[in-house]
Amino acid sequence: MAHNTRLGQQGEDAAEAYLRAKGYQVLSRNYRYRRAEVDLIAVKDKILVLVEVKTRSTHYFGYPEEAVTPAKEELLLMAADNYIEETNWQHDVRFDIISILWQKSGPMIWHFEDAFH
Repeated sequence: MAHNTRLGQQGEDAAEAYLRAKGYQVLSRNYRYRRAEVDLIAVKDKILVLVEVKTRSTHYFGYPEEAVTPAKEELLLMAADNYIEETNWQHDVRFDIISILWQKSGPMIWHFEDAFH
């Protein structure tokens, strides 16, 4: 398995554990709709939270959260619309980014709630 793929999976594992520790119920991981993929879908306090996880081993080329482009946001919105319709979700929805900088000592995690609309 390539380094970046392995690092991405480790990041998603860490993000899922982080969310669970914060009281979120994780409903889905790697939800796909057409060309879009949502890394994690969770719920807390009747808020559906769609999470994009970005993991890097260094911030040399920028911080992980900076890799969420407007094009990626559009794909996430498209996937969210489908998930909401598919599950008949009737409550609030929020888009978060979990940024992970993976160091030798382990992951440093930043959670950006309501990162975009």
